[in-house]
Amino acid sequence: MWPVNRELTRLMRAEGGVVTWAQARSRVPEHVLQYALRTGHLVAPFPAVLMVPELTQDEAARRRAALLCGGPSSALSHTSALAAWGAPVPGTGEVHLMTGPGRRIRVPGIVAHRRAGFVVAPPNVVVRAAVPVVRLERAVVDSWPLLPVQARRAPLLYAIGERLTTVGRINTALSAVPHLPERAELRALLGKIDAGCRSELELWGHDQVFTGYGMPQFRRQVPVRLRGRTVYLDLLHEATRTNIELDGARWHSDPQQRERDLRRDAALAGLGYLVVRFSHRRLTREPDQVRCEVLAVLASRSGVS
Repeated sequence: MWPVNRELTRLMRAEGGVVTWAQARSRVPEHVLQYALRTGHLVAPFPAVLMVPELTQDEAARRRAALLCGGPSSALSHTSALAAWGAPVPGTGEVHLMTGPGRRIRVPGIVAHRRAGFVVAPPNVVVRAAVPVVRLERAVVDSWPLLPVQARRAPLLYAIGERLTTVGRINTALSAVPHLPERAELRALLGKIDAGCRSELELWGHDQVFTGYGMPQFRRQVPVRLRGRTVYLDLLHEATRTNIELDGARWHSDPQQRERDLRRDAALAGLGYLVVRFSHRRLTREPDQVRCEVLAVLASRSGVS
């Protein structure tokens, strides 16, 4: 439902369906805007911001609207910044903004954070999809205590897995927040990711299967050149050239992925590697049995050069 006024319609389309009241007022009389609001052709998600109603459930549009409300001294932060970076975060309907200490924002639906020395400029802020966003490392750290426990690891794994940042850069951001709630847990997770864990299944394997008494040292995410490209081995026992692969749940429901992995296994065998695969179900339901099988395979290959 676009505004009935042609000039207003052109403006809304040009601005992606979200504008400030001042922008709209510069193009059409005030009574036109009041009429559009009364008839539902426009809505006001935040004070002095207008939006076409089709976008009220669009989280990206709501983030843009919140930034217009906050003004040029604000940037997306915390979980809203993570969402703008593409990280998986649960929606809450609230938009988090970061500003400097001189700006107060008290608007329902916007959670405002003030930080000394903050300005909307590098290195504090980058622009993604035409909106200012705090750096990914700081968003990961700031969001840690806000997210439900079961949702905390996914954004961090995404950020590292997509090579958008590094463990070192996140540790640097963490060092700037010495009193972050549950800081020790984040530091421990960063240590596991730095060791090579890149998925929830690999973290499970690290904690429950492939470390501890009797288990030898593995290298994780080891790059190997194979047929002109680089592949990464989940866990490699170098002395026996044994590669342990952890297959996620989709491995059994995706025949094409399974075929690609089996071809890769055959090519690795040509280089002297033995590939041993464990399913998500076995790793999570039979960790002790998997440990015994891994140790038996390594013992049988102890003479492999």
